[in-house]
Amino acid sequence: MTNPVDLTLPVVAARLRDGRLTAETLAQAHLDRIAARDEGIGAFVHLDAEAVLAAARSADTELACGIDRGPLHGICVAIKDIFDVAGWPVRHGSRLYPDRIAATDCTLVTRLRTAGAVPLGLVATYDLAIVGPGDDGLYPQPRNPWDPARVTGGSSSGAAAAIAAGMVRVALGSDTGGSVRSPSAYCGIVGLKPTHGGLPLDGVLPLAPSFDVPGAMGRTVVETALLYGALRGNPVKLPALSLDGKRIGYDRTWSLSPDADPQIVHATDAAASTLSLCGAEIRRVTLPPLSLMTAAAAVLIHAEGLQTHRAHLARDGGRMGRMAYQSMAAGAVLTETDIAQARRAADLLRARIDALLQEVDALILPTTLTPAPAFADFADGLARWSPMCTLPFSMTGHPALSVPMGFADGLPLGLQIAGRHDAEPLLLQIAASFEHTTDHGALDAASLARQAPVFMTEETT
Repeated sequence: MTNPVDLTLPVVAARLRDGRLTAETLAQAHLDRIAARDEGIGAFVHLDAEAVLAAARSADTELACGIDRGPLHGICVAIKDIFDVAGWPVRHGSRLYPDRIAATDCTLVTRLRTAGAVPLGLVATYDLAIVGPGDDGLYPQPRNPWDPARVTGGSSSGAAAAIAAGMVRVALGSDTGGSVRSPSAYCGIVGLKPTHGGLPLDGVLPLAPSFDVPGAMGRTVVETALLYGALRGNPVKLPALSLDGKRIGYDRTWSLSPDADPQIVHATDAAASTLSLCGAEIRRVTLPPLSLMTAAAAVLIHAEGLQTHRAHLARDGGRMGRMAYQSMAAGAVLTETDIAQARRAADLLRARIDALLQEVDALILPTTLTPAPAFADFADGLARWSPMCTLPFSMTGHPALSVPMGFADGLPLGLQIAGRHDAEPLLLQIAASFEHTTDHGALDAASLARQAPVFMTEETT
């Protein structure tokens, strides 16, 4: 009999409503799976089994009484450790907040509860959700289920690890410079960064306000779409698969960056070919140089991060992790000229992307330029970003998502799809078509780690 944690959310939702499954049984299955698998991963940093089971029983009672809150009713959702959940120790992954207890739910958690979802537990983040993986934060960083010697990416590190390890189907993350998309790429899952400003951020730890966006992460595109609908308080129509008439722009030069793994360009070329077979017209386009756009975004994140955490840096710097401290301190050496030039570059990029998106419906690029790096690559303790293509779209505020697009040396790679502001449904449609046509997202990392690859069966799709 298939473990309910391994069933997709639409299948689970049907079983919750026809009586073949209860939310309490589902919640207990999640707790049991976490107990069995998380010791070697370290994704969860707080679990309250009593609260989880009580919420699940409440969902069962409502469904039995004919109260149906939608597709997430009775579904478990992991929460990144920067979103306030009333009564839970939301500590932002930092030694600055070792005893912090959230007083109230943030708006997004309230929306999840309104949708009938069951908050499952808190999952790890980098120190202050800034940069990592440091070894001196509040807790150890999660290990990648595909290879425990490798990072998950950050700062939604625990969310990606928990989904990839089969401990939960969906998770609430956040994205400032790629914090939903790069972990999703490294862990072989789906991650959506919505349009900047489209979802509320009250009760969420800030970093760089003009970049910060809550995000939805899931095992599949449809499950990610269901979570995103609950977060915005308005269900998303499940994406169609046909891409007939869609125009997709592809700047191949970003895949050819000097920092890129040679297998990245081949995988992205193959993804473009696949999308053309799905009915899309692939057009070659030219974006500003990736290195310039990444540098400009980094300047602005460092500058805004310093303003956000200036008091901590001055008063509590000794309790911050080394990497977080370095990242904050980098903002202190920036001049007004540096920041002004970066803002001009951001304006130029935004205008260029907006112009391109009048000619095409979406853009495709790799999410990251390499598979997941090894922990050993960060042994020097220096703060750095891994090579990725996410920062430019964080700077411009356009929505973007990552969907699995293949493997390099047995490690997942992600395809990034970006589009017009508020065009999330189209991005989900393109990603769903790509996912349906390929099997890149079908492999289960936890099963693969046991040397028993498992593909999604008809029951689980």
